[in-house]
Amino acid sequence: MNWLEDRTVATLIGAAVGDALGGATEGWTPEQIVARYGGPVTGIVPPYYPNWQDARPIAPYHKGDGHITDDTLMTQALVQVYAKRGDHLDAYAVAEDLVPLLVGEVRWIPELEKETILLHRVFLAEKWIVARLHYGHVDPRSAGVGNIVNCGAAMYMAPVGIANAGDPRGAYAEAIDVAGAHQSSYGREAAGVFAAAVAAGMTPGATAQTVVEACLAVARDGTLHAIEAVVEAVRTLTPGDELAPVLRAAIAPFDTVGPEYRKPAMDARLPSRTKSIEELPVALGFVLAHDGDFVESVLGAVNYGRDADSIATMAGSITAALGGRGVIPEEWITTIEAASRVDLTAVGQQMAAAAHQIATRDAGRAQAHLRRIAALTDRSEVDAPRAGAAR
Repeated sequence: MNWLEDRTVATLIGAAVGDALGGATEGWTPEQIVARYGGPVTGIVPPYYPNWQDARPIAPYHKGDGHITDDTLMTQALVQVYAKRGDHLDAYAVAEDLVPLLVGEVRWIPELEKETILLHRVFLAEKWIVARLHYGHVDPRSAGVGNIVNCGAAMYMAPVGIANAGDPRGAYAEAIDVAGAHQSSYGREAAGVFAAAVAAGMTPGATAQTVVEACLAVARDGTLHAIEAVVEAVRTLTPGDELAPVLRAAIAPFDTVGPEYRKPAMDARLPSRTKSIEELPVALGFVLAHDGDFVESVLGAVNYGRDADSIATMAGSITAALGGRGVIPEEWITTIEAASRVDLTAVGQQMAAAAHQIATRDAGRAQAHLRRIAALTDRSEVDAPRAGAAR
């Protein structure tokens, strides 16, 4: 297994592990998590509600017990699109290839404990893609306008970072294009920055610090300022400080949802140039504070609560990109694969094959571009006298 394949497999497994662990604590506060589980979560735990089928009728999902959620299901669907195309994607690929997977391919949905189409599991912000593209025939590049602004697009952008491994700016640009079919405003921006974080993490010699620096180099508006606030909060931590409250305080001015996650504010998730989703900056905060340690970063995200599965998905993918598969506890992987009926390694290898094909094509394109630049900047032909010219 070469370096690209190892880090690709690790990144996607890390994302899935974070997702599965965080699913059980999604929506709750750290205090509620401790009360439910008798202390901080340290691994795979049962659902928050034992009677998960009817505890929340709007979302009757079996979260916990090692079940991956829609974050991973959407990530895996995007991997399938990359595998089919073997090249970079744009918003049209979402309409032409991703949406058909959502409505036409039957698969095992762990949280529903049955085989069905992915559309039946994704939540309302993701159903928007189908309504706008499959039924509304909206231009894919702007189909995300009007959707609630959340982390729905960002949560599955790790494959875009992999397709642009070592090139954070390229990953950002591609994710911004792809996410335009799903999100707008700071939700779309977060998708671009998260893809850049994964691409930066998949750069040989990368560290938690270089990943954050790459994010700061591409981020705009409220997302940039939110990341800056989180970085400053981590930088000024003192011994004995609890990390989760510090990160929450840093992100609060940029978060539209408000203090009660299950009771969003009236202006929650509306477009803005000054706001940010919570998940990405907080994930970066855990990664930076724990110096890229996979277990500590993921468990920090899991015990943070709120949108824990998406925060842990992002933290898990970035830290696994930095450290490789060896940093992920094998018992977590095997338990999640069995519980979710998924071969995480096979999914990673599928994306690795696509990433290698993309890298090969990129190399050819780069060489052709260099030849064009050489021709454009070669003055010898310009300066040479034309045949027959007056002397």
